[in-house]
Amino acid sequence: MTWTAPEVTRPSGDTSAAEHILLPSLLAWHRSTFLQKVAGLTGEQLATASVPPSNLTLLGLIRHLAKVERIWFRLRYAAQDIEPLYDPALGKDHDFEVLDATKAEAAYNTLLEEIRLADEAAAHGSLDDTFDLGGNPFSLRMIYVHMIGEYARHNGHADLLRERVDSHTGA
Repeated sequence: MTWTAPEVTRPSGDTSAAEHILLPSLLAWHRSTFLQKVAGLTGEQLATASVPPSNLTLLGLIRHLAKVERIWFRLRYAAQDIEPLYDPALGKDHDFEVLDATKAEAAYNTLLEEIRLADEAAAHGSLDDTFDLGGNPFSLRMIYVHMIGEYARHNGHADLLRERVDSHTGA
């Protein structure tokens, strides 16, 4: 049986909440928007580079977003002693370039798990918490703003890729 990305429900949030509620809520909305854009597609469809000459795929985006969730929340913010999701020695775009449609379900589940673990890593933090990155202080607030932008950008990519795969786009 061929795996198909499941349907998801996008959460609604309070658009006038305090910042410590608003930022995680907006990130959750963008995450679910991305998952909604890949819902109903098979591994083969997710691995299709549908906008030549670009080799960008929805599966590559799934892998990439899992990677950045781990990097920003777990490796950088929480300073967890874990390996990067993809070996940096394989190249900075390995997550985009090495695709196997038969592993789409595993990649999707990895993204879900990285989202869960990212939320867990930030759950008790303050937006004002900082960590050092290359001699510069970065706050948890900055991570949320960065990740909201990351998902917003890739949601736009996903719309275009999805439309070329099966003529559908998302809201």
